[in-house]
Amino acid sequence: MADPTVLRDDLDLPVRLGPRPPRRVVSLVPSLTEAVAATAPGLLVGATDWCSHPADLAVTRIGGTKNPDVPGILALAPDLVLANDEENRRPDLDALRAAGLPVWVTDIRTLDDAFRSLDRLLTAACALPRPDWLDQAEAAWAPVRRPPDGPRAIVPVWRRPWMVLGRDTFAGDLLRRLGLRLVHAGHAERYPAVPLPELLACRPELVVLPDEPYRFTAQDGPEAFPGVPAALVSGRHLTWYGPSLVTAPTVLAHALDHPFTGGMNITS
Repeated sequence: MADPTVLRDDLDLPVRLGPRPPRRVVSLVPSLTEAVAATAPGLLVGATDWCSHPADLAVTRIGGTKNPDVPGILALAPDLVLANDEENRRPDLDALRAAGLPVWVTDIRTLDDAFRSLDRLLTAACALPRPDWLDQAEAAWAPVRRPPDGPRAIVPVWRRPWMVLGRDTFAGDLLRRLGLRLVHAGHAERYPAVPLPELLACRPELVVLPDEPYRFTAQDGPEAFPGVPAALVSGRHLTWYGPSLVTAPTVLAHALDHPFTGGMNITS
């Protein structure tokens, strides 16, 4: 019998894989679920309740990203569990490891991180051919080089309390590439809680409101920033790293170029 393979994930932790390529994979991250499903649909046997893409995904649901059903995951007997250092809790991952499951953890802070991490996860950990969509995503982002003199922007990701993008985030890197200057990019925290009066005192020139993790809408969010242009953006295209990266430059640029104030689109 062939010896097991030991690889190291994005956190440089050893992942002991079986002697054969994984045939049963559980994903605890919506982005990674979509990435694996688009590359090898039959590989996934379990995913979280938040894994919404692809729409026809038919696998066992194992709870949320922050509260996965550990016994349920063990019952699926996966060859590999996929996780993310930001989205998943370390105690849950430690429990899976203690039960003998190999857990591969991604750590993605920039677009370049995403491309490297996805390639390693798919080709090394899952032993799959590099997918065409990953090449297409790299090609789609390669020419995106907007001058770094766009509007000073704040990017709320939660309300009650207000939380915004700070330093060292994947979403922030995408917006920077699209020309925005994030007001809180130099903050000591990655997702600081900032009271609304302080956000308004920053005098932002644009507020970017994604529809996840908090679901901002035209009726819930822009009214808190009177007179400030608001861009409603797809959270999947802003925060997911997977096949959505193929169309993300176009989708995000369109939303950023067509903000509105008081319900009226700004076209000039």
